[in-house]
Amino acid sequence: MVSSQAHQVGTDLDETISPTDTNFADSGLKVSSVLRLSRLAVLDGSLLLGSIGTISEERLWNVRQRLAKWMASESSFVELLAA
Repeated sequence: MVSSQAHQVGTDLDETISPTDTNFADSGLKVSSVLRLSRLAVLDGSLLLGSIGTISEERLWNVRQRLAKWMASESSFVELLAA
């Protein structure tokens, strides 16, 4: 989930994208936003109408590493059940 509510950054999973980032223009976002990895959902591709932008390969790699580390941790299942 992408949220413009930057004050909601709360977990090690969240990634902030700000106007000062070198690739901000490519993101298609208009204001600072948060990638809320703790709020992921699986959707059928037919529900997606398009994209607003892209993130850099480096940011994508960092996000994937953070998510993989969270999924491998024991506490991730406790957090998932509590949500």
